[in-house]
Amino acid sequence: MESLREILERIYREALDSLSKASTQREVQEVRVQILGKKGSLTQVLKQLGSLPESERRETGKKANEIKKELEGKIEEALQRIEEKEREEAFLKEKLDVTLPGRGLPLGRRHPLTQVLEEIVDIFNHLGFEVVEGPEIELDYYNFEALNIPKGHPAREMQATFFISDEVVLRTHTSPVQVRTMEKKRPPVRIICPGAVYRCDSDPTHSPMFHQVEGLLVDRGVTFADLKGVLTAFVHEMFGKETRLRFRPSFFPFTEPSAEIDIECFICKGKGCGVCGQTGWLEILGSGMVDPAVYQFVNYDPDEVSGFAFGMGIERIAMLKFGINDIRLFFTNDLRFLRQF
Repeated sequence: MESLREILERIYREALDSLSKASTQREVQEVRVQILGKKGSLTQVLKQLGSLPESERRETGKKANEIKKELEGKIEEALQRIEEKEREEAFLKEKLDVTLPGRGLPLGRRHPLTQVLEEIVDIFNHLGFEVVEGPEIELDYYNFEALNIPKGHPAREMQATFFISDEVVLRTHTSPVQVRTMEKKRPPVRIICPGAVYRCDSDPTHSPMFHQVEGLLVDRGVTFADLKGVLTAFVHEMFGKETRLRFRPSFFPFTEPSAEIDIECFICKGKGCGVCGQTGWLEILGSGMVDPAVYQFVNYDPDEVSGFAFGMGIERIAMLKFGINDIRLFFTNDLRFLRQF
């Protein structure tokens, strides 16, 4: 019969052979279990040591422990070897070929409304106006009453307001920012107020949420001629110096006199077409001299100061500038539309 020492030698040789053939960590772990596990071959030999004579037991036990220790080391070496090999293979798979041509990433672009807003702000900055912003959730007082639109005024119905409560609304225009600014600052005041506004309306030319830029200039001796000069300069900068414009009488509760500004239709050049309703003109903004009644809410003396205000929809300007016929296109996030800008 084969002695225990011979069995140990055989187990050792077979273990080394199996480890040399193992190509994965899983295969190495299987060798570990077969040799050193609870039911492993080396473990079974160690259990038989007690049946040997004492003199032989000591030598065989010593040999068995040496083999066990050496095999544990060989198993760890095999695991490290395989781990290093797997790391190298992964590195080769992920290695970049720097000789390949680069693949360009698509670049983002500013939204057309952002482009138009920045252009409007830039024009008025050069005319000396500073940008002021205010809350989109507004008190009824600032949105209506301080702008000479008391409760029950017909102009309230025109604005299709979103009411949060009896005294709190989603602002229907950015004019409240003008009132808040005048409360804090004495003349001269020269500001524009860009921002989102809200009205309960939705069709190809109206949106429940849209954007406005409103402006205010209050100082001593300001006249309607100053209003015409500033807004004429704006139109020529925005639409080109050859653009014809006209001031048409209108009504707004917080300005008197009031006027709307039209520009010559960019489609028919003033001859009349479907876009301009055969008039040859397109409305772009409203304006007027600040009504003296508004000054009473901010403690300005209408005998000492005068001023003008104006307001325009950014979507309206963008639609005219880019020839867009549906305001809803600005908010659908359709890349086919946005890539054109």
